[in-house]
Amino acid sequence: MDARGRRVDTARILGNIALATGFLITIIGLMTDSTPVKGYVFAGMLVIVGVGLRLEAAVTDRG
Repeated sequence: MDARGRRVDTARILGNIALATGFLITIIGLMTDSTPVKGYVFAGMLVIVGVGLRLEAAVTDRG
């Protein structure tokens, strides 16, 4: 596998991890009602970063 393919795979995997972590924090926070607002902000930032990494991987893989 070439360097570009590894970079795309790495970005895709890290994006998936960030998305899963952000959604998991949100779901657990909603179930327990003990998560402060900062936790939801952090979860939102993780989701945004995850989506960005997935988009970057898709654009890089295409070109």
